[in-house]
Amino acid sequence: MHIQEWLETVPAVSVYLLVGVVIGLESLGIPLPGEIVLVSAAILAATQDHINPFVLGACASVGAIVGDSIGYLIGRKGGQPLLQWAGRKFPKHFGPDHVAMAESKFDKWGMWAVFFGRFIALLRIFAGPLAGVLKMPYWKFLIANVLGGIIWAGGTTALIYTVGMVAEPWLKRFSTWGLVAAALFGIGSFLLMKVRAKKAAAAREAEETRVAATVD
Repeated sequence: MHIQEWLETVPAVSVYLLVGVVIGLESLGIPLPGEIVLVSAAILAATQDHINPFVLGACASVGAIVGDSIGYLIGRKGGQPLLQWAGRKFPKHFGPDHVAMAESKFDKWGMWAVFFGRFIALLRIFAGPLAGVLKMPYWKFLIANVLGGIIWAGGTTALIYTVGMVAEPWLKRFSTWGLVAAALFGIGSFLLMKVRAKKAAAAREAEETRVAATVD
């Protein structure tokens, strides 16, 4: 069966649920490829008439908002020990350097770290739990969470869907390449996250060295 014919058999509700659940779990603090899933689903909506982009964007937004809220509650209850446990279980995502970079963003941006964090791969995992650990007032968190979730999820869906509609003839002819492009986009996001984490670690080491030299 051609991939295009197979995609036409995928139930729309399965796509909506997959997007909402994966983004929700990622926002909760579990390192999953939420952005890759959303981009892939938006491309699918552009090439398949049975998938509604408005419903897709709404499911993604709800997943982002609910997941972040649950992550906030878990972080507020678990506190710093939760981050230490996550660092032991997922050192590639919650290691000391990653946590330090996320905390520096919160110190700089305050509640808007939750909003802007939605658009940054690393902070998207940290935002909810870290806001809870740092005891950010819930009303501030909620405002930034709702705005960020809707703009990120809805905006990403609209952008990719629009581009997909323009390129629909190409995507239908080379649908496999469309999925490959989505995968490459996800890999690029992961590599960018790694580069930012390394820069944060280097900056932290330089600051520690400077402080130590000052004390001596």
